[in-house]
Amino acid sequence: MAKRNTEERDIKSVLQEFIKTNRLDQGLDQVSVTQAWESVMGPPIVKYTTAVVLDRNTLYVSLSSSVLREELSYGKLKIIDLLNRNMQKEVVRKLVLR
Repeated sequence: MAKRNTEERDIKSVLQEFIKTNRLDQGLDQVSVTQAWESVMGPPIVKYTTAVVLDRNTLYVSLSSSVLREELSYGKLKIIDLLNRNMQKEVVRKLVLR
C-alpha cells in the first residue's frame, strides 16, 4: 500500500498546483476574460458583442456594430487596463476589434 502525504495545505495552493500541473491556465483565462469583458463593458456593449476569444495575449472581440467598433478603438489601452485589473493579472496585452 502506498504512503499518503499527510502534509496539511490550504485548498488554494492545492488548486493552483493542480492548474499548473495540468496546464489549465489558458482555458481558465479564456473563461475569465469573457466574464471580465461582460462586467467591464456592461450590457449595452455586450449586446453588440458576438464573440470574445483570447489567443495567447491577444483578445479578439467581434462586434456587430461598426459604429461601436470605431468608438471602442479609440480607448483600446483603457479597455486593456480595465480588463487586466478586473482579472487581477496581466492577461491581455493587445486588443483586436472585429
